[in-house]
Amino acid sequence: MKTQNKIKEFLNIIKERGFVHQTTDLNNLEKSYKKIIGYTGFDCTSNTLHVGSLLQLMLLRWLQKTDNKPIILIGGGTTKIGDPSGKDATRKILSSEEIKINSEGIKNVINKFIDFNDSDNGAKLVNNESWLDNLNYIDFLRNFGKYFSVNRMLTFDSVKTRLEREQNLSFLEFNYMITQAYDYYFLNKEFNCNVQFGGSDQWGNIINGIDLIKKAETKNKNYVHAITSPLITTSNGKKMGKTDKGAIWLSEKDLSVFDFWQFWRNTMDQDVIKFLKLFTEIKLSEITKFEKLQGEEINEAKILLANSITELAHGKEKCEKVFNSAKEIMNNKLGNSNLPSVNLKLSNIENGIQIYKIFTVDNILCKSNSDARRLIEQGAAKMNGKKILDFNYIVTKEDILEKNVIHLSVGKKKHVLIKIIQ
Repeated sequence: MKTQNKIKEFLNIIKERGFVHQTTDLNNLEKSYKKIIGYTGFDCTSNTLHVGSLLQLMLLRWLQKTDNKPIILIGGGTTKIGDPSGKDATRKILSSEEIKINSEGIKNVINKFIDFNDSDNGAKLVNNESWLDNLNYIDFLRNFGKYFSVNRMLTFDSVKTRLEREQNLSFLEFNYMITQAYDYYFLNKEFNCNVQFGGSDQWGNIINGIDLIKKAETKNKNYVHAITSPLITTSNGKKMGKTDKGAIWLSEKDLSVFDFWQFWRNTMDQDVIKFLKLFTEIKLSEITKFEKLQGEEINEAKILLANSITELAHGKEKCEKVFNSAKEIMNNKLGNSNLPSVNLKLSNIENGIQIYKIFTVDNILCKSNSDARRLIEQGAAKMNGKKILDFNYIVTKEDILEKNVIHLSVGKKKHVLIKIIQ
C-alpha cells in the first residue's frame, strides 16, 4: 500500500460506514500529509466510559487499522474546568484524587479497543494535566490570549445555548474552549498531530484550536484538520445508550456483560444496519445482506451485532458465555451464573417471603415494591419460567432450583438469578 493511501483508505471507510458529520478540507488533508496523526480527548468525569464514547473508540480503531496513528488524550487537566457542551448547568467539580481514579478506569476501557505500542501506528496515550497544570497564567494570557476573540467565542454552541436560556455559565467553564484549543496546539507542536476528532457538539471548540495553531505556530505551515461524528440517536429519537435503567457502560463492574449483550440484542429493527456499520468491523458487503431482512429474520443480525460488540468490549470468552446463557433462556431453560445476579440469605425465605419483595432485592429488577406489584399484576413477571400473577405469592425453600438459585424475569428481555446463600 502506498503511504499516501493510508489517509484515503481511512476516509473512505469512515464515510461509507457513517462516521462523518462535519469536516474541514479533506482533499487538503490527503495532499498535505502522508498519514493522519489524530487525537480524541476523554475527560475524566466518570471512572469508565459508556456507549456514547463507543463511536469515537471505533473511529480510532479504524484509524489504527489503516496504519494511521491515534493519540488518546486523557483530560486530567480539562476535567478540573468542566466542558459546558451539552450541559444546562455547571458540572460537578471533582478533586484531583477523584480525577486520577477516573483516569485509570477510562484507560482500562480504552485498552480493550486500542493497541498502545511503539510501532509507526501504535497509539499514544497522553494526559493534558502534564502541560496544563504547569502553565503560568500571566504568561499564557500574554502569549496566547491575544489569539482568541471573545466575540467569536460567544457564538459557539456550548456558550450560546446557555446564554440564550439565561442559564449561568461560569468564567471557569468559559475557559474550557481555550484549554482545548491549547491541547490541539500542544499536540501539533510536540507530536505533529494533524486531525482532531470529536462529536458534532465539539466542532466550534476544534475549529478554535485550528485557528490558534494557524496564528501561533509559525514553523508548521501545513493546515490542520477537524472531523466530527454525528450524534447517534435511535429510530425513536432517543439518545444512543440512554435507557430507563441508566447509561450503558463499557466496563463490567458497572454493567454486567449479559445486560450489555442484551442491550444490543434488543436493538430496534430500523437501527440494526446502522449500528452494524458503526459499532462492528464486519465487512460492508456482509452487512448489506441483512438489509432486506424483516420480522423474525432480522434477529439473526441483532445477535451478530450483540456478539460482535460484546466480544470487542469484553473479550471472546465472556461473549460466548453470555450468548450461551441467552440461548438457554430462549429455549426456556434455566440461565446459568453468567446472568446478572444478587445474593439473598436463606434465612429471608425460610419462613416464606412475598414474591414482589424479591423483585426489589438491590433494585435489580424493580426500584420499588409498587413497581414490582404492578409488573406482576400485568402478567410481565415470571419465576423459574412460570408466570406469576399474584404479587402476594409466598416464596419458600421449595422454589429454590439446582445450584441454589431462583430465576426471575420481566418480559423477554430482563433476566436475573437470585443466589441463595447461608
